[in-house]
Amino acid sequence: MARGTILIADDDTAIRTVLNQALARAGFAPRATGNAATLWRWVSQGEGDVVITDVVMPDENAFDLIPRMKKLRPDLPIIVMSAQNTLMTALTAAEKGAFEYLPKPFDLNEVVAVVSRALSEPGRKRQTVNTERESDELPLIGRSLPMQDIYRVLARLTQSDLTVMINGESGTGKELVARVLHDYGKRRHGPFVAINMAAIPRELIESELFGHEKGAFTGAQTRTPGRFEQAEGGTLFLDEIGDMPLEAQTRLLRVLQQGEYTTVGGRTPIKTNVRIIAATHRDLKTQIQQGLFREDLFYRLNVVPIRLPPLRERLEDIGDLVRHFLRQAAREGLGQKSIESAAIERLKSHPWPGNVRELENVVRRLVALYTQDVLTAQIVEQELAGSTISAPAGGGAEGGDLGEAVERYLSRYFSSFGNDLPPPGLYDRVIRDVEKPLLSAALAATRGNQIRAAELLGLNRNTLRARIRDLNIRVFRTVEG
Repeated sequence: MARGTILIADDDTAIRTVLNQALARAGFAPRATGNAATLWRWVSQGEGDVVITDVVMPDENAFDLIPRMKKLRPDLPIIVMSAQNTLMTALTAAEKGAFEYLPKPFDLNEVVAVVSRALSEPGRKRQTVNTERESDELPLIGRSLPMQDIYRVLARLTQSDLTVMINGESGTGKELVARVLHDYGKRRHGPFVAINMAAIPRELIESELFGHEKGAFTGAQTRTPGRFEQAEGGTLFLDEIGDMPLEAQTRLLRVLQQGEYTTVGGRTPIKTNVRIIAATHRDLKTQIQQGLFREDLFYRLNVVPIRLPPLRERLEDIGDLVRHFLRQAAREGLGQKSIESAAIERLKSHPWPGNVRELENVVRRLVALYTQDVLTAQIVEQELAGSTISAPAGGGAEGGDLGEAVERYLSRYFSSFGNDLPPPGLYDRVIRDVEKPLLSAALAATRGNQIRAAELLGLNRNTLRARIRDLNIRVFRTVEG
């Protein structure tokens, strides 16, 4: 017997064919149509155990059809396919009550797995999501596979109130993701409060989080509410949680466990009702091993982990991002510009240590500083020159020692940002950019012999091996003689 009847609706004959074949091979009974009217007739007659439908069809948009199907058959799992591949598509699919969203092109094995899950899981209740923004105003841009995975996770999380841990390099958009979870989630009518642990003196963090009473410490002239109180009923975004001191970690853990806190200098427990979203660019598991972060707090915060990919892992999104930033600049009165495809390709070859934030700054400078209506590859090349932190080509061609060479490059790097500052995390980027060629040079000089390279560098052999792994350095051992 077939495992279930799967109704497929897509006006693309090729997609209907491959889905039919894949689902039939997996033991399902597929039925396919190229229009919404036939799909509606099947569903209204009680046919089908799962629906797979494209969004745009000749006679009706699936987002208009899905609510009717869900009203008639609330427990019918509906899987939405789309080539639009934007965050809005994923959010709208969730808002309409879809079981899952699959971006095109999709993996057939994944389709089969999702269909199997749809048949085994109970029907999901529809949750209302606020999707009244224009897609161009969405904070997350990109159609790459890494971003599609994030969109799907975010669409699910807007339906829940789970604690989320966002991990990603500086400039990848961690606060933007937190705002999506708030703005399209169950707490969107409450406040969104963000606090950056790295920007607050350690001795003030507990007061900032929990507030303080009058006279709690020198200078406390009045009672001051903390961020937990300000975020009541909404979302509290704890950015750079890895920089939180251990004392504050202990108090935060108590809040997460007991759902209440006391102000600094206070004695009466205060009940709290906030959703916690945390973010960090650090490896918290390493910090746990070093005794810098509480393991029990990590597991309380890491209920749903989200990793944001650096821009170098989603280069295909650069074109969409640049055009988005150009439209933003035009709305702000900075000027109307377009960009040629060769310029986009040049931007894709840049390492982007500052990720999307750095790309946005570059686009804004291009719009502000150049009078041409079309941004060419030559203009982009001119702007990017000297903005990459790397070892100077030709070694000591400019004269002086390594320190002087690095100083020159850093000077040009800072100058490339004009009146702005580079994205945060500069120290780690510089150390990483110098460390990798240093280790590679030592390994090359010792013909890949890690014991000799460790002696040359003055490092413990295990430390060297760990850094080779972390920096993804390829080691080729050659035989001497």
